[in-house]
Amino acid sequence: MDSILVTVKQLLGISEDDDYFDPQIIALINDALSTLAQLGVGPEDGFVIYDDSASWTDFLGETKLLESVKTYVYLSVKVVFDPPTSPSVVESFNRKLDQLEWRLNARVDHD
Repeated sequence: MDSILVTVKQLLGISEDDDYFDPQIIALINDALSTLAQLGVGPEDGFVIYDDSASWTDFLGETKLLESVKTYVYLSVKVVFDPPTSPSVVESFNRKLDQLEWRLNARVDHD
């Protein structure tokens, strides 16, 4: 399964079975998905998750051209949920998020 919640938790270093932080992580994932919707990525009417049943395929369909969405969602959650202590790493994450937003928006506009 390509669960959005499970993927983000794994990237954050949280066990799939540990659901203590799920409400916070889900809220942050939905925030990132909302930003992506404003960029034109994902379903036209938006997309939210409520638990681990929502998949990347549900959000992206079968396209492989938008795989960087996973990185975008993870980094968006990471910088708020578990921010790095180093200011230069935070800056690096933010630059990467800006770059991903630009690239995803360009990809959607191109299609």
